[in-house]
Amino acid sequence: MLQCIFLLSDSGEVMLEKQLTGHRVDRSICAWFWDQADSFKSFPVIASPTHYLFQIVRDGITFLACTQVEMPPLMAIEFLCRVADVLSDYLGGLNEDLVKDNFIIVYELLDEMIDNGFPLTTEPNILREMIAPPNLVSKMLSVVTGNASNVSDTLPSGTGSCVPWRPTDPKYSSNEVYVDLVEEMDAIVNRDGELVKCEIYGQVQMSSQLTGFPDLTLSFANPSVLEDMRFHPCVRFRPWESHQILSFVPPDGQFKLMSYRVKKLKNTPLYVKPQITSDSGACRVSVLVGIRSDPEKTIESITLSFQLPHCVSSADLSSNHGTVTILSNKTCTWTIGRIPSDKTPCLSGTLALETGLERLHVYPTFKVGFKIMGIALSGLRIEKLDLKTIPPRLYKGFRAQTRAGEFDVRL
Repeated sequence: MLQCIFLLSDSGEVMLEKQLTGHRVDRSICAWFWDQADSFKSFPVIASPTHYLFQIVRDGITFLACTQVEMPPLMAIEFLCRVADVLSDYLGGLNEDLVKDNFIIVYELLDEMIDNGFPLTTEPNILREMIAPPNLVSKMLSVVTGNASNVSDTLPSGTGSCVPWRPTDPKYSSNEVYVDLVEEMDAIVNRDGELVKCEIYGQVQMSSQLTGFPDLTLSFANPSVLEDMRFHPCVRFRPWESHQILSFVPPDGQFKLMSYRVKKLKNTPLYVKPQITSDSGACRVSVLVGIRSDPEKTIESITLSFQLPHCVSSADLSSNHGTVTILSNKTCTWTIGRIPSDKTPCLSGTLALETGLERLHVYPTFKVGFKIMGIALSGLRIEKLDLKTIPPRLYKGFRAQTRAGEFDVRL
């Protein structure tokens, strides 16, 4: 049972406080947490002298939950993740200004998502029926009428159903269901060019506009590659456990059906070969970027960024393809786009060190970005999507894309 939730800014300011039970949690716990933040930065569960704390960080905002009683820690962490996802969906993003501008809606959402410390309604489609998302018209009406509440007077139509994530009887003239495989590649390449880590974090995202009460089954051609699966509550676990088939009654609209990992991949689609040499107060930089293994689809939106060391006083960098920008905070970004067929993109130039320094002792980490449409680099493939009762004028579609997550090349 959770007793309180705090939202903290990246400076430690308490932006929002929500007491969940009759036991009041004092704000001083936030000051204690922030004083110890460097020690507990990577710990999702923390034992303070008076409370158990659970934390996640999204876009610079720390979601902090407190309790004094024993409870499953994964439930608390999963609930905080749901809160962050719902707020991001409602507000169109997640940052300090958005939370402060819409704090009434944030409080209303928390009122519906948790009751007396226990998670209650966390399905975004149902919450949208209960609480209208913020827009310009609703804000103007609240100013004119003085009524700032966005809560509906009626319960969602699916509340009394055995599938509360779906309205009772939606109707569409055109029935559509689309499946997207969205994957992010996390990789670490060491100074010798060896691949230390390479894995995929993926999601199966769906958009469903189907009349009535559809029953779907989704199967993969090679489900054995999947690990660490997490399913939407609509998925029946027994068919997956026995036959690796996803059987479910989908929510209405867009939703995330499942997430997964694919570990220990052997290759990355791009190679990055950086070289930095320093002598007599100056550094020479050369970085090559090219295609390592052809994914049979165009690699787009290729970028390379790195932070110049603090001891660098000035930089003169240029490239034979793309554009190079250096910001005032010493962040250098090389925007490549697509790899040309007639040459290998190369970034080169010199860095001037501060007076008194002969050599560079701190080397940057290069962060790679890319996007590939039409392919899932994990090798996962959708075999078929079936409906038990096929409605008239049914349209089905499948897409896939892979983009870079935490792709680091270290020196």
